[in-house]
Amino acid sequence: MSYESKLKNKFTDELFEAILQLQSIEECYRFFEDICTIKELQSLSQRWQVAKLLEENKTYNEIEELTHASTATISRVNKCLVYGADGYRLILKRLGEKNE
Repeated sequence: MSYESKLKNKFTDELFEAILQLQSIEECYRFFEDICTIKELQSLSQRWQVAKLLEENKTYNEIEELTHASTATISRVNKCLVYGADGYRLILKRLGEKNE
């Protein structure tokens, strides 16, 4: 499956190559604590939780209560799930298969 991102550039390619070198949760913490602010990392992990809950067909109110995400954030994540590049769904599927 070939995908051509609108965001593709040399710097982003190099960042993703670096991320692909991470081999453990600890290495992820080390790398992302260095490359992201605390707020950026919290926002990324909150969006991931929102995506998982949307896939479980939770309501916006339930998701807001569980994650403290704004309805705007929930809506943006939902828009990505419906109209995005299928990145969330790809990883959700792989994690689902891994946990079976």
